[in-house]
Amino acid sequence: MLSIPNYQIKNQIYESNKSVVYRGLRKTDKLPVILKVLKEDYPTPSEITHYKLEYEITHNLNLENIIKAYSLEKYQNTLVIILEDFGGESLKIFMEKQRQTETGKISLQKFLNIAIKIVEIIGEIHFSNIIHKDINPSNIVYNPNSEEIKLIDFGISTTFSRVNPAIKNPHILEGTLAYISPEQTGRMNRAIDYRTDFYSLGVTFYELLTNQLPFITEDTLELVHCHIAKQPLNPVKINPEIPKILADIIMKMLAKNAEDRYQSAWGIQTDLINCLMQLETNNCIEEFILGENDISDKFQIPEKLYGRNQEVEILLDAFTRIANNRSSIEMMLVTGYSGIGKSSLVQEIYKPITAHRGYFISGKFNQFQRNIPYSAIIQAFNELIRQLLTETKTQLNQWREKILTAVGPNGQVIIDVIPEVELIIDKQPKLPELGANEAQNRFNLVFANFIKVFCKKEHPLVIFLDDLQWVDAATLKLIKLMVTDTDTQYLFLIVSYRNNEVENAHPLMITLQELRHQRAIINQINLAPLKLEHISEIIADTLQTTHITQVKALAELVKHKTDGNPFFVNEFLKNLYTEKLINFDFERLTWIWDIEQIKAQAITDNVVDLTIAKLKKLPESTQNILRLAACVGSDFNLNLLSIICDKIPAEIFPQLKEAMTVGLIFPTSELDTELLIYNYKFTHDRIQQAAYSLIDEAQKTEIHLKIGRLLWQNTSPETLSEKIFEIVDRLNLGITLI
Repeated sequence: MLSIPNYQIKNQIYESNKSVVYRGLRKTDKLPVILKVLKEDYPTPSEITHYKLEYEITHNLNLENIIKAYSLEKYQNTLVIILEDFGGESLKIFMEKQRQTETGKISLQKFLNIAIKIVEIIGEIHFSNIIHKDINPSNIVYNPNSEEIKLIDFGISTTFSRVNPAIKNPHILEGTLAYISPEQTGRMNRAIDYRTDFYSLGVTFYELLTNQLPFITEDTLELVHCHIAKQPLNPVKINPEIPKILADIIMKMLAKNAEDRYQSAWGIQTDLINCLMQLETNNCIEEFILGENDISDKFQIPEKLYGRNQEVEILLDAFTRIANNRSSIEMMLVTGYSGIGKSSLVQEIYKPITAHRGYFISGKFNQFQRNIPYSAIIQAFNELIRQLLTETKTQLNQWREKILTAVGPNGQVIIDVIPEVELIIDKQPKLPELGANEAQNRFNLVFANFIKVFCKKEHPLVIFLDDLQWVDAATLKLIKLMVTDTDTQYLFLIVSYRNNEVENAHPLMITLQELRHQRAIINQINLAPLKLEHISEIIADTLQTTHITQVKALAELVKHKTDGNPFFVNEFLKNLYTEKLINFDFERLTWIWDIEQIKAQAITDNVVDLTIAKLKKLPESTQNILRLAACVGSDFNLNLLSIICDKIPAEIFPQLKEAMTVGLIFPTSELDTELLIYNYKFTHDRIQQAAYSLIDEAQKTEIHLKIGRLLWQNTSPETLSEKIFEIVDRLNLGITLI
C-alpha cells in the first residue's frame, strides 16, 4: 500500500496503465481526498508533462462541476496529484454495477438526468476555452446518492481553439482509443476543435444506453478505420426500447465530420431536456426536429473541401489501383497557385490509406534548402522511421531484417541521411570511399531498395513531395529511378508544385518529359479557383444558413476580391469577422452583415497585404518573434529562436502562443516537461512570406548570418557540404528575397 507523508491511505479505487488512484484523508484537517499517483517508479517526460498539465488546468478551472485539484506533490521519483473527494465513483464503475442489477441497464430517466448534467459541464469547460480531448466513462465521476457529477483528467486537454494532429501509430494516439473522435486520429484532414468532445461524449452515451461500444475490435488500426469511415449500428437495433429520437441525437453526435455534429453544448442539452420533459409528462418521447436551438456564436469556417469532388475521385481512384495492384507504381502531379488547396486535396487520401493499412509520408522542398540533395525525401522518410520506432519490439525486429536484406552491406548510406535508422538496424560497417558520381549512384540504388521495403501489398506506401518548384537535381534523378523501376510495386508518388512558377525549361518539366517518353504512368490534377457556387456554400455553412440566396451578394464580393483562391477566401472571411463586419446577433440567434458597409471598407484584394494587416494587429513582441521565425523557414523551433533573439524559451513561448491563438502558426510537437512547445509550422507559406516582408533588408541579412553561424557550429563533417549550400542560400535570400 502507498505511504505518503501527511496523508492516510484508505484503499485503492482505480488502476490504469499509467496511474493508480487511492482514497484517503489529509492528516492535518481530516479532509477526504483522492490521490492519483503515476504508476511507474521512473515516469517518462511525456507522462510527467501530462500530469503537470492535468494539475495546472484542473487547479485553475474554478468550476463547481470540475473536480478540485488541491496540490501536486513529489513522491519518491514520481508525482502525486491531491484531488477533491466528493464520494463519487467513475461512470465506468457505475455502468458495471448497473449491468449486475435485475434489469441489467440504466433507466431512461436516469440516463437523461446524467446526460444533461454532463453536457452542461462540457459546455462550461468549452466556455472557459478548454477542449478536454478525453471524454469517456472513466473520466466522469458520479455520486449516485447526491447525483453530483464532476469531470476529471485534463492530462491531454488543450487551451488552443484548434489543434492540428499528425498521423501516428494508433498505439500512441492521445486519448482513449475506443472514444476518440475521427479527427483525433490524425487521419481525417481536419483540425481538432471543441466538437471533438461531442463525438467522445456520443460514444459514452451510446455505451450507457446499449451496454456496448459503437465499434468492437481488438485491432487498433481497424478501430481507427471504424472511427473515420464506418457507421455504427443504430442504438435502436441493439436495444429497441431506446426512443428513436434519442438514438438520432446520439448518431448526430457521432457524425464523422465535425460540421455534421451538434455545434454547441446548448444544442445537445436542449434536445435532451425536450426528451426528459416528454418522458416525465407523457411517459414516452415523440420525435421532433433535431438541433433547432443548436446555434453557435463561434465563427468557424468548415474544413471540408468545396468544389473538389472530381479531383478527390481521381486521386482516390489512383490509390485504389495501386493498393489493389492494378497498377504497380503511379505518379500524380497536383498543380496550382499558392493557396489553391494542393496539400488539402492530397490529405483526403488519409482514409483509404488507413483502410489498406498503408503508410503516408510527406516532405516539403524549401527555398532555403534548394541546393541540399534529397531534403524533402529525407524529411518524408524521417517521418516514417519515427512511426516505425513506436511499434512493438517484435515488429521492429521484423523491420530490421527487411531493411538489412534490402540494403545489404550499405546500411550506412541510409544512416548518413536518416540517423534514426540506426536505432532499428544497429551500427553498420563503414562505406568505401567513392568519387562524387559513383557515390550518388550508390545512394540512389541503395535508397531505391530501401524504399521498396515499405511498398508491399500489406502496407502500400504513399509519398507526397510538396513545392517541387524548389526541387534539387539529385532528387529529380532519384524520382526518375523510383518511377521507372519495374521491380517496385504498391508505391504512389504524389508531387505538387506551383505551375505559375515553373517554366518549360525548369529541370522538373524536363524530367517529367523524359519520364513520359519512358512510358511512366503520370497523371495530373490542375486545381482551378473556386466557382461562385462553391464560395456561396462556404459562406452559407460558416454563417449557419441553408438559404444560399441570403449570402449571394457577399459571395460575389468575396469572389471578386479573392479570385476564388481558397486560402484567400478563408483569410478574407476571417478578416471580415475580425473587423466586426460580420457579427453574431444574440437576440435573433443568427449571423448578420451589411454588404454596403463591407463594400465601403475598400478591403485589399492582395492576400499578402491582408495577411500583413492581420500580423500588425498582434502585439509588437509577437510580430518580432514571427519575423525571426520567418527567416528560419516554414518550420521552426523554440530553441533556435531563443538563441537568435538572446532570450530563454519560456520568455518567447507566450508570444508564439498568441500567434497560435489567431491561427498563424501551429505546433508540430507536444508540450515538454516545462509545459512548453518546441516545434512549429506556419499555417501557410503566404503567412511566412508576409511575416518575412516586415523585416528591413539590413535586419534580414543580420538574421541570416546569425542562422548561418549556428548551422556551421552545429554541423557534423559528414554533412558539412550540404550545410554550406544552405548557409549560402540563406545569405543570398537575406539580400534578395521579397
